Amino acid sequence: MRRLSSLAAAATAVVLVACSAPADDAGPTGAGSAPSSSATTAASSAAPATSASSDPASSPASSATSAALPTGDPHSSGAFAVREVAEFSSPWAMTFLPDGKLLITQKSGELLLRDQSSGDVVEVEGVPDVVDAGQGGLGDVVLAPTFADDNVVYLSWVESGDGGNGAVIGRATLVVDGGSARLDDLSVIWRQDPKVSGNGHFSHRMAFSPDGQYLFVTSGDRQKMDPAQDLNVALGKVLRLKLDGTPADGNPFADRGGVSAQIWTYGHRNPLGIAFDADGNLWSSEMGPEGGDEVNLIVEGKNYGWPKASNGSHYGGAEIPDHADGDGFEAPKVWWTPSISPGGLTVYNGDVFADWKGDAFIPALSGQALLRVDLDGTNATKGDQWDMGTRIREVEQGPDGTLWLLTDGGSGKLLQIVPA
Repeated sequence: MRRLSSLAAAATAVVLVACSAPADDAGPTGAGSAPSSSATTAASSAAPATSASSDPASSPASSATSAALPTGDPHSSGAFAVREVAEFSSPWAMTFLPDGKLLITQKSGELLLRDQSSGDVVEVEGVPDVVDAGQGGLGDVVLAPTFADDNVVYLSWVESGDGGNGAVIGRATLVVDGGSARLDDLSVIWRQDPKVSGNGHFSHRMAFSPDGQYLFVTSGDRQKMDPAQDLNVALGKVLRLKLDGTPADGNPFADRGGVSAQIWTYGHRNPLGIAFDADGNLWSSEMGPEGGDEVNLIVEGKNYGWPKASNGSHYGGAEIPDHADGDGFEAPKVWWTPSISPGGLTVYNGDVFADWKGDAFIPALSGQALLRVDLDGTNATKGDQWDMGTRIREVEQGPDGTLWLLTDGGSGKLLQIVPA
């Protein structure tokens, strides 16, 4: 057992932040709208230009300062506070246990368990070896729908093999014994097919259906583009699997057999966020190329267009046809140009910030912001965009209804957003 209490030794700081323009002043919203000058200028201007050799998903993080914490109004008046809780090395994802403890993945291959009361952090033993290169490494972590009964967790990571690298999903039993923790009986249940060269666009985010019967997986295009339209490969897809990783019955392309039987939707680039809302709608955030970042409503069998349609352009300026009525592709509900580089997505269902209930929250990497998207049934419109002054990798809701963020990079911070 390796105790890492020093990782949690950073002093907790509480910073009050002033209010920005309210969401009602956010300007145009929905599909085909760019950020407004009033509510989104700060985050848009903070976003560095990206290039083919510097993907926003893996660019180094900026250093954060207290002065750069967000502005915004979670209720109709007043300010909110951001607490700096701990520091980690390139954190990527997190999930809360029923007892309030927090699991955090680090891209280099460590799974950490943090006691939120004491601040103690231990490294979970039994984590698989990962390929830590580019955007690859240890990725998502989620609790099985059956966690309360069997302590099973699901992990995603990148491995090497014939043809190159690819994403992997495994499941194991989390055993917490006093001051130590380990994974028992780890087994791989899914592999991204095919493995290809390069170290980008793995995606490998996970979400379970509300009934606990299915595992949805985002599988990026691996920066190869055209495979996103190929129903014979898993690249550029959202997949629907059984809990054991086999294709779910009734998938739209099941009659083709093979990898096709896994596919729920296709035509995706790099979807790094996926979550269900309270009505059972599945939402995903997706990185576009240069511009054209998206929030999509994931609908069975639909083609989301990449690389034949996008509201962004190729790196270097080559044009891509915009989404248009009648083009045969499912258009995004919300999109951003210039890019914000969405790193994840969560749907808020707490009571601490009542005005946000039912809305999606998106962490922005190159945009260095936290964004709120107003969800209304199967429609979505842009809400607030708060300048964070640093790359935000992950957002999750805590058991107490507050929001928790992970900032990107070697000195990534664990932040808590609380009422003032």
